Amino acid sequence: MQRNIGRMFLLLLILLSSVLEPKLSIAQNLSIFHHLSTNRDSISDIVIASTFPHNPESFTQGLVYHKGYLYESTGLNGNSSLKKIEIESGRVIKEIKLGEKYFGEGLAILNNKIYQLTWKNQEGFIYDLNTFREIRKFSYSGEGWGLTTDGKTLFMSDGSSTIFLIEPELFKIVGKIEVHDKNKIPVTNLNELEYIKGEIWANIFTEAIIVRISPQTGNVLGWIDLRRLYKILPNQGRRDVLNGIAYDQEGDRIFITGKHWPELFEIKIQNLNQN
Repeated sequence: MQRNIGRMFLLLLILLSSVLEPKLSIAQNLSIFHHLSTNRDSISDIVIASTFPHNPESFTQGLVYHKGYLYESTGLNGNSSLKKIEIESGRVIKEIKLGEKYFGEGLAILNNKIYQLTWKNQEGFIYDLNTFREIRKFSYSGEGWGLTTDGKTLFMSDGSSTIFLIEPELFKIVGKIEVHDKNKIPVTNLNELEYIKGEIWANIFTEAIIVRISPQTGNVLGWIDLRRLYKILPNQGRRDVLNGIAYDQEGDRIFITGKHWPELFEIKIQNLNQN
């Protein structure tokens, strides 16, 4: 009798734990694509419009298009830099190196200034857009991952499901966006950011996908499948994860690359639906 009661108590504990167990974030699932197909989320495909050379030595952490050129922030201690790049040739027009203690991260251009984050130093840089002269440093708490702007406010990610709204002059947090899917499951590992047509697009660390986010609500508006890019990258040489989104607003062009990728892709999105 006591043994049966013990077994019943154990079963009750198991049932309670399954009910009370918190929902995993999307990035904690074994396969994000499995989760999305099960959830019947809207996933857009891509078409590759053009391919351009990209330096395979670049550990891309931030990517911005501005007036015909790409601006790139690269990471790794001792190899971090800020570059201005000619798209067609991949030629570096201007470059500055960060100190060895810095690991370069996200990048944004606002009011003729370049803002560059670092990973764990809790310190970033503001440069003159034309000369790359350092204007000043700024500080923040936690890690710096991605950075973008809507033309007024800066948006920063730190690898969690939160995007921080930053006042650019003092680099002060003025708001937060908690990113979640239609079932209110948090979307974590938000990495490189880009502001596109009123939405925030984000790479998800280690995943071949872009998540489209509403800046007003944090709702996921849709997903973009980038697995096609991995299939056409050269097999030889080293290549790391997808990371880098840049948008040419005037030409309505979207550029994608990754860490140590030998190519930069201009892509077009098919079936850009919303959840």
